[in-house]
Amino acid sequence: MKYYEYEMLCFGNEVYVKKGQIIEGVVERVDFPNKGVIVYEDSKVIVKNTIPGEKVAVMINKKRKGKAEGRVVEKLEPSPMEIPATCEHFGKCGGCNYQNLAYDDQLKIKNDQVQKIFRELYETKNLPCEVSFDAIKRSPSQFYYRNKMEFSFGDEYKNGPLAVGLHKRGSFYDLVPVIHCQIVDEDFRTILNAANTFFAEKQVPYVHRQTHEGILRHLLVRKGINTGELLIAIVTTSEPHTSIMEFKELLLKMEQEGKFTGKIKGILQIKNDSVADVVKSDETILLYGQDFIREELLGLKFQISVFSFFQTNTLGAQVLYETAREFLGELGENGKATKTVYDLYSGTGTIAQILAPVCKKVIGVEIVEEAVVAAKENAKKNGLSNCDFIAGDVLTVLDTIEEQPDCIVLDPPRDGIHPKALKKIIEYGVDKILYISCKPTSLMRDLDVFLDNGYVVKRIGCVDMFPGTVHVETIVGLQRRDI
Repeated sequence: MKYYEYEMLCFGNEVYVKKGQIIEGVVERVDFPNKGVIVYEDSKVIVKNTIPGEKVAVMINKKRKGKAEGRVVEKLEPSPMEIPATCEHFGKCGGCNYQNLAYDDQLKIKNDQVQKIFRELYETKNLPCEVSFDAIKRSPSQFYYRNKMEFSFGDEYKNGPLAVGLHKRGSFYDLVPVIHCQIVDEDFRTILNAANTFFAEKQVPYVHRQTHEGILRHLLVRKGINTGELLIAIVTTSEPHTSIMEFKELLLKMEQEGKFTGKIKGILQIKNDSVADVVKSDETILLYGQDFIREELLGLKFQISVFSFFQTNTLGAQVLYETAREFLGELGENGKATKTVYDLYSGTGTIAQILAPVCKKVIGVEIVEEAVVAAKENAKKNGLSNCDFIAGDVLTVLDTIEEQPDCIVLDPPRDGIHPKALKKIIEYGVDKILYISCKPTSLMRDLDVFLDNGYVVKRIGCVDMFPGTVHVETIVGLQRRDI
């Protein structure tokens, strides 16, 4: 036997499992975001990509901080909750984890996960949890809901054929050409299928993640769910290649032949020579049309560029923002709009413009300058003169704004708020803060700081913006303790 098979994993003063050992157990629950929990001889073993109730054989492969982690080597018995997955790529593609669960079961798991994390926060602080938990709100669409996708170029397996798709579950290199993906609509699948066929036939090399040589990197598609407008971008290195223009012509020909339900508004080539596997632009070339699409949301019109932040579930965003507006309550006095609101991490200014009709003024801060330009244009087109958008990092921009807020809305990136920025936000001492987060664990870390600095949580709820996946959007209403 190899040495690792004898290496013991200890819990307290007792030894329960060995690293390299294969155990069997039933998944008792799944903690956020994707942590199945098995109890084996009084030890807690974490295993990903499982659902409650299924019996699995697990190889113990990690030990750290008194916890064991393992990977599924065999599924022994299905969960009583399990149903056939709608998508044929399920299990191979890393994009979805819950498509083999009924939607109501997905919602219960997510709702329970957020409440568990939140209650644990209160327990660690020895605080009574006297908070109003709203029932999780459904996405209006369980399938075909995404308005944006970033596909990667690569191969299906080492030295295999060219593929465009999403990463295989558990793999950094291998791709799954998800041409039947169920969380996007028909136009996404048609474009993806065309890219797979076209670039494979042309034998255009993709950028190898080890040598960094090649041409093709990513395929980006955005679609206005309420407008049908399409924006397509090919991300490549700066090495010239005639295939890019040929692919553009192919897409336009397909549109003329009625292959799309929507309308192509723009086709772009984004050049990126970075060694990192990230989507960014060294140079953007407009190959056709315009560099943005339009979308409509709650009676407002929004202009969205390729890099603009906009909620990926348009219909779900309507539910999210209506809920946010409800959480904030009245923002005026005696029927008049008297409050100034900061919308921090404002993206294309969606929340700011939805709140603008009931506020004296809304000031949005966003680090992506392109998004700020779009936000200003959006506000102008929507006839909103009381919105001001500032480009820059929240941490530094807050020092430059003279007008003080009465209320603050926070919708930060997944990792939450920079500690120094969080301190500045708290120092305003506003009566109400609304925090929207797509990562509950980051949210709870920041809530811990708010609770230590004079705020209480009055209301918390979830909106399922990502059916079929482990992700969920959480909304928290905070109020100063002395109010």
